[in-house]
Amino acid sequence: MTNVVIVGGGPAGLSAGLFAGKNGLDATLFDTDGTWMHKAHLFNYLGVGSVGGSEFMATARQQADDFGVDRHQGEEVTGVEDAGDGFTVSTEDGEYDADYVVLATGANRDLAEALGCEFDDDDTVSVGVSMETSVEGVYATGAMARAEEWQAVISAGDGAAAALNILSNEKGEHYHDFDVPDTAASVFGDLIDDE
Repeated sequence: MTNVVIVGGGPAGLSAGLFAGKNGLDATLFDTDGTWMHKAHLFNYLGVGSVGGSEFMATARQQADDFGVDRHQGEEVTGVEDAGDGFTVSTEDGEYDADYVVLATGANRDLAEALGCEFDDDDTVSVGVSMETSVEGVYATGAMARAEEWQAVISAGDGAAAALNILSNEKGEHYHDFDVPDTAASVFGDLIDDE
């Protein structure tokens, strides 16, 4: 069984995948490349002086891939169902089982509605600070849960919050993803960018 299925490959979905994969969870991510990032240029992303949206997406995808995320580029999720002891995610190519689902589909809230997630008065998916919805094990990120706050940095933070909460659930304690230079050296060796 896949631990985490992530629906959406923008900043929120890729961030969730990165944190899940980096910390040992099996993560499967479905990315139809419908992100608005290709129309963006980032000047306001902390730690990044200036980068085109498509270039940012290429780097983010590579990071997720480097940490073992099973990324299904171009494969669209057509449904998500509660299977009692997890979830079944359907695509035209097959079905995938998961313990957790992270919905990162931007303003498209159809899957959240089909799962029975509660909505707020502004038609956004109701989530807690960990990005978990009213359906246990289902998380909603970025524009799904925020009416007009669609910045890449907010979405990436939402994806990270969802993944860290899943990691905390799986490990039975509050989980912190904090790397130090020695961690980078042991993971990446000579590939570290010292700039």
